[in-house]
Amino acid sequence: MIRLDKFLSEMSGWTRSEVKKIVRTGSVTVDGNEVKKPETKIDEKLSIVSVDGRQIKYNKYEYYMLNKPKGFVSATTDRENKTVVDIISSSEKKDLFPVGRLDIDTEGLLLITNDGELAHRLLAPKNHVEKTYYVEVSGILDDVDVEKGLDIGEEKNTIPAKMEILKTDIQNNISSCYLTIHEGKFHQVKRMMKKLGKTVTYLKRVSMGSLILDSKLKKGNYRKL
Repeated sequence: MIRLDKFLSEMSGWTRSEVKKIVRTGSVTVDGNEVKKPETKIDEKLSIVSVDGRQIKYNKYEYYMLNKPKGFVSATTDRENKTVVDIISSSEKKDLFPVGRLDIDTEGLLLITNDGELAHRLLAPKNHVEKTYYVEVSGILDDVDVEKGLDIGEEKNTIPAKMEILKTDIQNNISSCYLTIHEGKFHQVKRMMKKLGKTVTYLKRVSMGSLILDSKLKKGNYRKL
């Protein structure tokens, strides 16, 4: 059971004081009955709550797949740059956050949610959730580059990654690959490539665990999951 004003505030984006004013006008019904007391207890999963005839459904958690563009930071607030949460304009939730981080110049798959338990499971190092990136580098990649974990200045070497080389252009000294890692160290992919003597020129995350970036989702767009 939950207070009516708390339910409406969480599900609509209105402040608690705004909700109380709305309830007292008689605009709210619960199971077809007009309710004017904001403190009324309701069953958030079973009660049918409507405001001016529009049903407000219970939805504790939301999940969005975002194709992150460059120029946005993976945070909830930032003084200098727009955040990935700012892109999610269709949600009334005020507690959304990105699951993990992509650098400001990195594109691709980012999960936005307010489900902290799921985020913990996906990010916990012990769970080794795979993250795959499409990478373009200045330099020539070869199979030797993926045989073992790398020392990138951390206490431990990185866990060995999987690399699928897509293209090597010796004349222009460029390569591309899919790189799958199991960790989320700071700037990990860029630091790994630097250790191999390569410089990342383009980076895009294409999957995280079983979640694969929708190929139809344009940069800067998102869809609800």
